[in-house]
Amino acid sequence: MAVHYLKTASKTPETETATAQKVVGEMLAEIGRRGEAAVRDYARTLDGWDGEILLTRAEIDRRAAEVPASVKADIDFAIAQVRAFALAQRDSLRDFSVEVHRGVTAGQRVVPVNVAGCYAPAGRYAHIASAYMGVATAKAAGVKTIVACSGPFRGGPMHPYLLYAFDKAGADAIMTLGGVQAIASMADGLFSGRPADVIVGPGNKFVAEAKRSLFGKVGIDVFAGPSEVAVIADDSADPAIVASDLVGQAEHGHESPAWLFTTSRPLAEEVMRQVPLLIEALPPTAQGAAGAAWRDYGEVVVCDTRDEVVAVSDRYASEHLEVHARELDWWLDNLTCYGSLFLGEETTVAYGDKASGPNHVLPTKGAARYSGGLSVHKFMKTLTWQRMTREAARDIGEVTARISRLEGMEAHARTADDRLAKYYPGQHFERGEPVTV
Repeated sequence: MAVHYLKTASKTPETETATAQKVVGEMLAEIGRRGEAAVRDYARTLDGWDGEILLTRAEIDRRAAEVPASVKADIDFAIAQVRAFALAQRDSLRDFSVEVHRGVTAGQRVVPVNVAGCYAPAGRYAHIASAYMGVATAKAAGVKTIVACSGPFRGGPMHPYLLYAFDKAGADAIMTLGGVQAIASMADGLFSGRPADVIVGPGNKFVAEAKRSLFGKVGIDVFAGPSEVAVIADDSADPAIVASDLVGQAEHGHESPAWLFTTSRPLAEEVMRQVPLLIEALPPTAQGAAGAAWRDYGEVVVCDTRDEVVAVSDRYASEHLEVHARELDWWLDNLTCYGSLFLGEETTVAYGDKASGPNHVLPTKGAARYSGGLSVHKFMKTLTWQRMTREAARDIGEVTARISRLEGMEAHARTADDRLAKYYPGQHFERGEPVTV
């Protein structure tokens, strides 16, 4: 058994991390000092935007009139798919209570956060799908207030299609802000007056670093980096479709890895032949991004067995993972590390990115080993509660006092002592030896 690399990456997603950390640290510090004034300066300098940041209802409605009915219908359809899947996720969570000991009742409540910040990137493309992926999911979770941000599109205002998607999905406040300044503004409640409890949404390396830096002050969806795709294929796969799907995700950006894991060397070689041809046929913007991504980050791995393929795939823990192979259920049962799984040739990452229902905000850079993607769970808090009878407090109190003293925590022990003395005056309990140091 063996694993062979027919193509290896010359770079890794961590290559530019240090630069991003330095830039983001300086920007967050400046925004912390100067607040909204600093944000306006960054919007003007970095995005060429000097207009209003918080959009009014009248402006949102005016811009919606620019959206063709056919485009609205497509966006509405996709929102409905995302909302339906998110509501099903919400229904899988439940409150409960259980008697864990006679007289001791414990339980959980599942409640949404109060304020969510949802980001959608602008840049080269109008990321319409990112707008409803965040907002519709937060809405399904029951979040009370949703603040949405995206930058100006190619020097002008926010793209009207993206703005329509934010609004239709249920955003309560929408701001024309991109990049680090958008993430910082949502975290601090600048312009909206509503600091976010959780911030979600994809973005470039600076957005990802801003979210990472602010994690703790706010919750975030995932530690994200450039978009990734991996395709698992055996000799039953169509190399033209495999090549197309690799290029389809490499289009995301110059730093977007595309990986092929296969048990068929002939298929691997044919895919490697076709990928450059497909890239050459793309429009200039996509061609530049996909060409650099495949050249610098693309990898092709040939394995002798499908068990080796699973081991390799789980080690990479790809954001998106497609399987073009026989016995799809076997792969579903055995693969464990991926952001989202696409089983069979009939589905593809692009479907999940745009309209099929499961969320497209997913973990990258190996984070799928321990984290899933954006879901209603990211907007929910599982809160525990407990109550007990005085009889139960007797049993729990005696054990608590002894364990607290074994740990050297006398004040903890005395909270149990005081209850035992109040509820059962004159009775003797084995409460451990008092701590004297």
